[in-house]
Amino acid sequence: MKALISVYDKTGVVELARALQEAGYGLVSTGGTHRTLTEAGLAVEQLSDVTGSPEMLDGRVKTLHPVVHGGLLARRDLPEHMGELEAHGIAPIDVVVGNLYPFEATVSREGIADADVLENIDIGGPTMLRAAAKNHPAVTVVVDPADFGWVAERIRAGGTSLEERRRLAATAFSHVAMYDSIVAAWMRGSDDPFPKELSIGVRRVSGELRYGENPHQRGALYADAPSRGGVVAAEQLHGKELSYNNILDADAAWRAASEFSGQAVSVIKHTNPCGLAVHADQAEAYRRAFDGDPVSAYGGILGFNRAVTGEAAEALRRVFFEVIVAPGYEDAAMEILQKKRDLRILRIPETPSGGLAAAPLQVRRVSGGLLLQTADALDEDPSAWQVVTQRGPSETELADLAFAWRAAKHIKSNTIVLAKGQALVGMGAGQPNRVNSVHLAARAAGERASGTVLASDAFFPFADGLELAAESGITAVVQPGGSIRDDEVIAAADKAGLAMVFTGVRHFLH
Repeated sequence: MKALISVYDKTGVVELARALQEAGYGLVSTGGTHRTLTEAGLAVEQLSDVTGSPEMLDGRVKTLHPVVHGGLLARRDLPEHMGELEAHGIAPIDVVVGNLYPFEATVSREGIADADVLENIDIGGPTMLRAAAKNHPAVTVVVDPADFGWVAERIRAGGTSLEERRRLAATAFSHVAMYDSIVAAWMRGSDDPFPKELSIGVRRVSGELRYGENPHQRGALYADAPSRGGVVAAEQLHGKELSYNNILDADAAWRAASEFSGQAVSVIKHTNPCGLAVHADQAEAYRRAFDGDPVSAYGGILGFNRAVTGEAAEALRRVFFEVIVAPGYEDAAMEILQKKRDLRILRIPETPSGGLAAAPLQVRRVSGGLLLQTADALDEDPSAWQVVTQRGPSETELADLAFAWRAAKHIKSNTIVLAKGQALVGMGAGQPNRVNSVHLAARAAGERASGTVLASDAFFPFADGLELAAESGITAVVQPGGSIRDDEVIAAADKAGLAMVFTGVRHFLH
């Protein structure tokens, strides 16, 4: 019996190799793995001695040899296969322990040269793992160091079962597929976001979640590979286990707060911002965000785009929130927040952009496939917006319109946002018509609607929505424009004395 061991990640490999040797397996290895095993006192043959061929081209060619692949692929139940091995002096290989060059870690390094990346594309390793996995009825293939321990126990107990080998083979194929997807993404770059064939590499972050969106559904969290940070990479500092819905809402909170360069606080309920504010004083930003909809804020999720201060933590202490997500926490803030037993406190890792990690594609599952799109990320200049009414917005109104327009990107369509003083005052979301959204936003704002500005994520198809908003006391409007009835909408704005600008861009969020 022979075991071929060639790993980059050597965690636990000595213990597994020792179990194999004690069970009577002859060990064969290459390069650094051979050195690690011999230094541990194990008897190991060099693969080049077994194949009769030296490693070539700086190690690019070592396992690509008929002695290796014949020993892996021969079917033990076919006499002709076994006869061919004997005729060519090839011994069967019964166990393969292998994992691949660190391509993912290499491409994640800043300033890495293409030549160095290319050297970390493994060729022989994937070929060897695929061959062993294909012939799993006879060959045990182990790629994940997390599996080394239990496989060693099974080897000591007499060997792996067919079902165990099949599961290990599936892990090996997944390992290679993930590797290839990362290589392909690097090769493709960002110029071709929608290739004819696309593999997306993701890695499960931990075990299954308690359940999915509802208790009868199963759920799990996966991270992009290479990692792009964000909520998936957040460190949980305190509180109960995160649920599926907690993660969705925490992501929405982080995205909404990260939309702004100024100090921002978001309050999220069911992925929609019900509160959002920007202010130089963080505690005041929180209070203004909370005041956006105090009823909905209860049991919501908070997002901060700056480290949470002790003053802000004290301001929110008396309100029940499910989750807080931020890039950091002052000691005074942690002392206050950790007194809330069930509050989940998440710290987002820093990203090169200082905010949201790059997300080249947004993916959504539909029946039978996937919908992909590039991110809704435009660097818009409010000073370039088209003034279409007799009155243009004041400087204060324009600043609030810019805030409301950014906020609208994070609220489900049809979206209407009312804002004042860089704070969300009322919003309507997810309605089948825009008039309903206006009604909901005005009702949420109540008397505070007077003097607000309005943002609409898409054009007003009729004047009725704008007329209803004017009755609530708004003073200015930002919308994309482009309706066949724009003239009617503009006339209604002029009649009400409103300032209105067209952006030429819409921000649907379904």
